[in-house]
Amino acid sequence: MTRDPEATAPHAGDEPGEIRVLVVDDDFMVARIHCGYVARVPGFRVVATAHTGADALAEVARHRPDLVLLDIYLPDMSGLDVLKDLRDTDALVISAARDVPTVRESMRRGAVNYLIKPFTADALAERLRQYADTRRRLTSIGPEARQDDVDRLFGTPSQAASLPKGLSPATCALVAETLREAGGDLSAAETAELAGLSRVSARRYLEYLCAEGRAELRPRYGSAGRPEHRYQWRG
Repeated sequence: MTRDPEATAPHAGDEPGEIRVLVVDDDFMVARIHCGYVARVPGFRVVATAHTGADALAEVARHRPDLVLLDIYLPDMSGLDVLKDLRDTDALVISAARDVPTVRESMRRGAVNYLIKPFTADALAERLRQYADTRRRLTSIGPEARQDDVDRLFGTPSQAASLPKGLSPATCALVAETLREAGGDLSAAETAELAGLSRVSARRYLEYLCAEGRAELRPRYGSAGRPEHRYQWRG
């Protein structure tokens, strides 16, 4: 969320501390609905809408919003390409794309959150409030951050402390999402391929999720030999 001084300069009509939002969606009516959702959240204001990737980048250059609500499926380019080209602007992806590679790539390219369509006004409001809270925390930290400051920004200390040594909260969330979206059981090797991890790492996270009761181990017995370990999300 770093900004250069020019990007954070106030604009005419801005309220102090107001978060300026650009809504990007190929569907005009959906974009209007999302604008209405944003308008209900105190401290946020929609400054423009866009319906193509090119228009989104142009509006970012023109208005320099703090946050872009970014659809993935755009008529001229993928929202992922728009995300890659954003500078000094955060993005919250809102899309019907549910596949793990798209979610993972959005994370890699810096999305602050990911909301799957269809969603409710309350669901978007919750994520906007989380975003606003993170901005406030960053402002209050000062020029240098302590580890506990970073822990609160990237995941609660209690979550980090509950994980075994060597496991990351962010990677654990990715493995959990991979298993949840599979809709059935997966082996460690299949999970590793979908999540972009090594097989050994994937198995460690899967075993942790089983120990926590969030997933379950389902041995699959073949005609001979040891059973194959399969893992399934406990919905």
